[in-house]
Amino acid sequence: MKRAWAFSCILALNAILGGCGKDGSQNAAQESGASASQAPVQLGQSASGTAAASGAQERSAPAAVTKAQLPGEATETLRLIKAGGPFPFGEDGVLFRNSAALLPQHPRGYYHAYTVRTPGSADRGQRRIVCGGPRRQISDCYYTDDYYASFKRIAE
Repeated sequence: MKRAWAFSCILALNAILGGCGKDGSQNAAQESGASASQAPVQLGQSASGTAAASGAQERSAPAAVTKAQLPGEATETLRLIKAGGPFPFGEDGVLFRNSAALLPQHPRGYYHAYTVRTPGSADRGQRRIVCGGPRRQISDCYYTDDYYASFKRIAE
């Protein structure tokens, strides 16, 4: 009897904390797009952390940055993308789902993410380049130095 009651309490608490997935919150965000590591901004918030208006929100285009303004490691990553590798990390070139919709909307499979080395970092760090379109093409790429929380479009 006590086990059944405890199990019921755990299920109820899980439903309350997890939101049951019925309102399209966290669970739906992960199913529709990014893994948890790629969705630092929760739905209902803009990239600046302020609450977003309910319903569809018009997103402005990401700011632009020239290749000359990028760190040298980002320029090297762009060179590797154009050459088709070899990439220093096994995760380079993986699908980027754009679930936070910070980049222009495209069909699933359009964007791929690549690591930008961070000197002195013991891991992959927070810097990435996300490119859209066919592989080896760098005409639709974006740079982030805060692990997908914001992007700058890389201008030619």
